[in-house]
Amino acid sequence: MIYELKVQLQGVEPPIWRNIRVPSKTHLSKLHRILQLVMGWTDSHLHLFQVGDKLYGEPSTAGIRSFVYEYDLGDSWRHDITLVGAAQAEGKEETVCIAGARACPPEDCGGIPGYCDLLEKISDPQHEGYEDMVEWLGRKYDPEEFDLAEVNRALRSLR
Repeated sequence: MIYELKVQLQGVEPPIWRNIRVPSKTHLSKLHRILQLVMGWTDSHLHLFQVGDKLYGEPSTAGIRSFVYEYDLGDSWRHDITLVGAAQAEGKEETVCIAGARACPPEDCGGIPGYCDLLEKISDPQHEGYEDMVEWLGRKYDPEEFDLAEVNRALRSLR
């Protein structure tokens, strides 16, 4: 059995999201690694899963329709994860990203307020904070970029 999940970062507009297919037997520990890859995080911070009023940080199977994945408990990047559908696997049950939009925010940018500040500064080369922010990023950052093929190459490394 394969589950199709929609993963969307809370509080960010336009939305940053991914649609993924994962084997139904996927434990939360592996789902964490999958989410890190598909969203573009670097697994540098603590995380947790919230299902209703219960919190999970250790491996467990997930058989629910929606839940929250929080990454970086300081910046509090909360992801809504919704079960879109389920189907019998045709052949080998493999994890794959089937769609997505926009780049993940840079690590340690300060959560949603810091991310909004970052976007404002890098969108205007005349902004007084532009040079400092570009230097802090240390690389080109395009908030609209999403490379499906690159995400799926990274997922293949989990196999």
